[in-house]
Amino acid sequence: MAYAIAAYLHFLAIFVLFALLVLEHQLFRPSLSFERARSLFRIDVAFGIAAALVLATGLARVIWFGKGLEYYLQNSAFHAKVGLFVLVALLSIYPTVTFLGWRRHLKAGQAPALSDARARWVKMTIRLELLLFLFIPLAAALMARGIGVIAH
Repeated sequence: MAYAIAAYLHFLAIFVLFALLVLEHQLFRPSLSFERARSLFRIDVAFGIAAALVLATGLARVIWFGKGLEYYLQNSAFHAKVGLFVLVALLSIYPTVTFLGWRRHLKAGQAPALSDARARWVKMTIRLELLLFLFIPLAAALMARGIGVIAH
C-alpha cells in the first residue's frame, strides 16, 4: 500500500505542478493589473512548492518505494526524465526572478511595470517549460517498462 500511496502523491504533485505552469501561462500578459501580478506572484510561489514536492516524492520513490536505486541509476530514460525536470527547473528561474522583482510594487498596491522585451522572454520561457514538461511522462513510461536500462 505504501508503494501505491507514494506513486499517487508523486503523480498528484506532478499534476499540480503542470496545472500551475499552465495557469501562469494563461495569466501572464505584458500589461498587468495589480490583481493579475499578485496572482502570478502567488502562483509562482506555489509552483516552487509543487516542484519541491515532485522532487521529494520522486526521491522517496527512487530510494524507498520503487524498483531500487540501482535500477534507476542504470536507466537512461530515468536520466532523461531527471534531466528534463532539471532543465524545466532552471528555465523557471527567469520568470521567478521577474515575479520576485515585483514585490516592492505589490507591497505598495501597484501593478509592476514590464517591458515588452521582458514580457516576451517570460512568455517564451514559460512556453518552453510547458513543451519540455510534456516529454517527462514519455521518459517515465519508457523507464517504467525497462526501456533504457543500460546492460553491463
